[in-house]
Amino acid sequence: MTADGLTRIAAALERLAPAPAAAPDFSEAEAFVWHTSPDRLDPVADVSRVDLSLLLGIDRSRDTLLENTLHFARGLPANNALLWGARGMGKSSLVKAVHAEVRRRSLPLTIVELSREDLPSIGRLLALLRIARDQRFLLFCDDLSFSHDDQHYKALKAVLDGGIEGRPANVIFYATSNRRHLMPRDMIENERSSAINPSEAVEEKVSLSDRFGLWLGFHPCSQDDYLAMIRGYCGAHGLVIGEDELRAEAIEWQATRGARSGRVAWQFFTDLAARHGVRI
Repeated sequence: MTADGLTRIAAALERLAPAPAAAPDFSEAEAFVWHTSPDRLDPVADVSRVDLSLLLGIDRSRDTLLENTLHFARGLPANNALLWGARGMGKSSLVKAVHAEVRRRSLPLTIVELSREDLPSIGRLLALLRIARDQRFLLFCDDLSFSHDDQHYKALKAVLDGGIEGRPANVIFYATSNRRHLMPRDMIENERSSAINPSEAVEEKVSLSDRFGLWLGFHPCSQDDYLAMIRGYCGAHGLVIGEDELRAEAIEWQATRGARSGRVAWQFFTDLAARHGVRI
């Protein structure tokens, strides 16, 4: 074979198996997003988040997650965490707010966001983070769930608990999900009814959530909590409005949405602020 032919083959192999990603300068940002094709960590200049003090109605989850994260940032033992439950109740907002609070206390912690679709590449990402031994990383996957024929969960199981290498000591993993066991209930019930060994089939599916040492549940908020959230936003942004007017408009907004949550409270406040000429 000619030298030119060998060069073309080498180039084709390199495209199929690209060189490992180079570690970025982690001092240039406090947050990064993991991308593949090619593998890279892109810095995030401005993280979208709310202040921890504005996350109301989730006090126990807030305090527990903050304490766990502070332990990790200080080099102490800490658990991977699964934040599960009702939509719009501040699960992802809490993760980002806790990260900001840890940074505010001058503790070293970098947050790295990983999408569910990129879970098969998590081994390559951890290999990259493992090299930066002097850094502490919070690996975050938002809206984590798996469908009937989804095999991505297998890539995550060894990382959480198991495998020869396991999770690097300088990495902790937080995920949010609307589902406690990360799988649809009908998927679990189908395994019970159709598998040769139903108990083993179900265990295979739900064992992933068992590998999170910390489970934090989020439930629909009460009307009092919903109104308290809105008052908190008004106070933080200097919006002055009468209590009766605020209450009436907030309850009407909630009725049109058919639900109460932290997300609905923020959406109402956004509309309220615009009508009162307040920038947020």
